Amino acid sequence: MANAVQKITLSPSRDIPFNKLVLAQTNVRRIKAGVSIEELAASIARRGLIQGIHVRPVLDADGAETGMFEIPAGGRRYRALEMLVKQKRFAKTASVPCVVGNPSAPILAEEISLAENVEHAPLHPLDQFRAFKDMLDKGMSEEEIAAAFFISTSLVKQRLKLTVVSPALLDIYADDGMTIAQLEAFSVSNDHARQEQVWEAIKNSWSKEPYQIRRVLTENTVRASDKRAVFIGLEHYEAAGGEVLRDLFQSDDGGWLQDVPLLERLVTEKLQMMADEIANEGWKWIEVAVSFPYGATNGLRELGSTPIDLASDEQATLDALRDEFDKLQAQYEEADELPDEVDQRFGEIETAIKSLEARPVRFDPAEIVRAGVFVSIDTDGALLVERGYVKPEDEAPLAPEGDNDSGIDGSGVSATGSNQRAVITIGGQPVGPDDDEEDGIKPLPDRLIMELTADRTLALRDKIANDPATAFLAVLHKFVRDAFSRYSAQGVAMEVFVRGTVFPVQFEGLRDTIYARSIQARHEAWEKRLPTDVADLWGALSALTGTEQTELFAHCASLGVNALYERADRYGNGAISTHGVQQRLADADRLARAVGLDMIAAGWRPTVGNYLGRVTKARILEAVREGAGERASQLIDHLKKGDMAKEAERLLADSGWLPEPLRLAAGDEDEALPEFLAGGDDVALVGQDEKQLDAAE
Repeated sequence: MANAVQKITLSPSRDIPFNKLVLAQTNVRRIKAGVSIEELAASIARRGLIQGIHVRPVLDADGAETGMFEIPAGGRRYRALEMLVKQKRFAKTASVPCVVGNPSAPILAEEISLAENVEHAPLHPLDQFRAFKDMLDKGMSEEEIAAAFFISTSLVKQRLKLTVVSPALLDIYADDGMTIAQLEAFSVSNDHARQEQVWEAIKNSWSKEPYQIRRVLTENTVRASDKRAVFIGLEHYEAAGGEVLRDLFQSDDGGWLQDVPLLERLVTEKLQMMADEIANEGWKWIEVAVSFPYGATNGLRELGSTPIDLASDEQATLDALRDEFDKLQAQYEEADELPDEVDQRFGEIETAIKSLEARPVRFDPAEIVRAGVFVSIDTDGALLVERGYVKPEDEAPLAPEGDNDSGIDGSGVSATGSNQRAVITIGGQPVGPDDDEEDGIKPLPDRLIMELTADRTLALRDKIANDPATAFLAVLHKFVRDAFSRYSAQGVAMEVFVRGTVFPVQFEGLRDTIYARSIQARHEAWEKRLPTDVADLWGALSALTGTEQTELFAHCASLGVNALYERADRYGNGAISTHGVQQRLADADRLARAVGLDMIAAGWRPTVGNYLGRVTKARILEAVREGAGERASQLIDHLKKGDMAKEAERLLADSGWLPEPLRLAAGDEDEALPEFLAGGDDVALVGQDEKQLDAAE
């Protein structure tokens, strides 16, 4: 017969007056640790006694209970209550909830005291964070939470900062899959998907230190200590809607600016505003950049200048400051350490003297009209203006003597009376006060046409690579032009010797277009199949099936496509003449028709970056009018150019609209100048005799 399971009996609980309790000598806690008695007393006063006290009856010599109870486990709670009694916040006779142990039990009082302290499990940081979050959601402030638990507000902020970490990563941390330091590092980003992506990439790697996690998560941001951020100021950036990521767990130099395009726009706007002010001084040109490369002034002549004299009151102030500096220096020359107030005064004097000695300078007015200025940002984030540089092409005879008695000082005051306004250049592109208000349809910029035709060239290559029959015909066409002298071999789009065309200009996203990725994938697939040794290449090609050979032929032929527009020398002194460019574009149209190229189907869409932000307002409105209708253009015709370009991108997204360089020409004639170039520098060649055009080549 099986023995019955022995049931345990818990010690009874009683409310015992405080003045009937005494500390037992068997309590194992001797050293103070953790929450202080004062903090525990405040906690009891706020929340009451959360945990009862374990006591045992005190027996007399005969083993009878004396009415007093000793405390083997709960001594800190007793001392906290004792403090409240002394503060008259708790009555001596007030009842205390207690668990009364059996004094005759075989379990020692020391064992009970030790078990209570050892078996206590500290709260997991994640549980603390979630509890803080619940309290915050229910109306408590961060300061109130900190005060309630006698901790710093910064610690509460740190725990609450973990709310930006992905729940998936919190679960991994809860399962001991990462350290608290690693979890804290993820809080520098608010992007859960990016956090998880980074963890997947590093979780099985040896390099997953917190600093490495922070570095990866902030690689596309800009530090607040960056000179661009210092130049515009965090307040201005945040007022414009920019977000700053902060690391509450370690020094972050002010955080990271997350919206880099916004930062760059604000920097450009402020630099241009400064340049506009300097333009009033009468300089010929002003170049603006965040920083200029080393040697930017090489080959330029630097103008001489004369510092403007101090006013009498300024000179008197400077003399007084120098005298005070000399006296203080003599007084404390033998001192091992300067008093704080003296050290501070030395700094104030040095700053004031430096400010007075940094005098604006005066330039010869005859030189100003041919010289220019570099405007950039210094390493400390301050505006850096370098005036007075003359380009070789702007050199002219020196002004007659006697004309240099007036000029312009470094503060921007002009004495020339010249109405000349500097040409301001930012990033190599000239800008002006009326740049956003350009009117009229002007020829597209050469650079923009080159970028657009680079797009078209890649798309055309992709189409030809998927149309072997046309690829064969195109190559045959080129072979015939090469073999028979009666045909000119210049100005063709199919460069059959397969020389990869370098795109001298292109927009940033060209390599990520659908057609660029398609070409790369196909090229890599063939590269894997072909032998590495050229001696084996003939045999390998012979072993291909007819279909495989034609596919490879089409791919190789497609790499020779050059449908680029480039600016030509009208007198035929360049690599290609104007007539040659016209023929190339006409030849490209012929190829495009043959393969049925549709740039919209190929994936091209008008965006601010690849077209709309690069043309005048009139061009933008014309595009919207053509692609989305007159009413749509009227909705945006009042906007500033930047906002207009963004709205136009949205309106034209699914319209199927293309700019002229990406459209098929109306016919096959290759003598006519493309419409989008009408009015440009090359217009003088239109209509010339064929022999004259050939001679120009």
